[in-house]
Amino acid sequence: MRIVITECDHDTFTAEQAVVDAAGADLVLTQSRDAAELVANAAGAQGILVQYAKITAEVMDALPELRAIGRYGVGVDSVDVAAATARGIAVCNVPDYGTEAVSDHAIGMALAVARGIPRLDRGVRAGSFDLVAVRPLYQTRARVFGVVGMGLIGTATARKAAGLGYEVIGYDVAAEPGAATFHGFPSVSLAELLERSQVVSVHVPLTETTRGMIGAAEVALLRDDAIVVNTARGGVIDSDALVEALRSGRIRGAGIDVHETEPIPADDPLTAFDNVVLTPHLAWYTEESYDELKWRTVENVVEVCADRVPRNIVNPEVLGAPGRNATCPPATTRTTGA
Repeated sequence: MRIVITECDHDTFTAEQAVVDAAGADLVLTQSRDAAELVANAAGAQGILVQYAKITAEVMDALPELRAIGRYGVGVDSVDVAAATARGIAVCNVPDYGTEAVSDHAIGMALAVARGIPRLDRGVRAGSFDLVAVRPLYQTRARVFGVVGMGLIGTATARKAAGLGYEVIGYDVAAEPGAATFHGFPSVSLAELLERSQVVSVHVPLTETTRGMIGAAEVALLRDDAIVVNTARGGVIDSDALVEALRSGRIRGAGIDVHETEPIPADDPLTAFDNVVLTPHLAWYTEESYDELKWRTVENVVEVCADRVPRNIVNPEVLGAPGRNATCPPATTRTTGA
């Protein structure tokens, strides 16, 4: 069994190596810069692990022995899942590894912007002890915290926001507004959520349905004291509309961890605002989630190559169809983190 890491910016791969060694397989680390190099580096692989690489139908066709694609993360928008399914290739992710980390980060960003902490910090360093730059400040109790996307991470964020005293409301594309609750939190329409919330925290995957779901019309619905927090995907929010709202003072601020172009360019308009907190798509990170992400990503791929059903698979229908590739040898994998 040959498993190739196509590209990854992690600083260690001991967790992956332990899983692959237990399976009696080979792990190859590469840093492919483009599709042609990726194909050359992954030749003969039954499984690949990807972080940012685009895995297209053309890439899959150039890797005829490929049986499984493991993505380091929750989203699989960089993989052509339909093409993989048509070719009998399993696509795996780790949908629940960063639930606590991302929700912690979303809450941290919301509070940092709401309390003006970055502005105050910069002021103190410059010798200023004036509250003018951050007034008015408000307590969290009785403020409205809106969660867009009530999946695992959204629900965890809602729970933590409620613990701080916020009134929490939620919107999810799969739920009928007003007809249900999310673990006790009211279900509302997206428009109502945007109109009522002092904090809007986004937790949806990037799909054709959610791409641009918060566009210019939706941004126009926001309150003038609203804070927008995005730890989901950059493409969910129209960045031009968000920048214009910030520039005109239409909203209070933003906390953005994910960007349409990553890494975020140094001259991105968002970097000019001192009421915006920016982080480099690292909301997922804690030591616990980092290790879990690594061993579970490779474990999923090893399981597929061993003709077993992995813990997480996006297109399970491929495992019931005749495989187009040779069967990989059995594998023995970890069941706990390092």
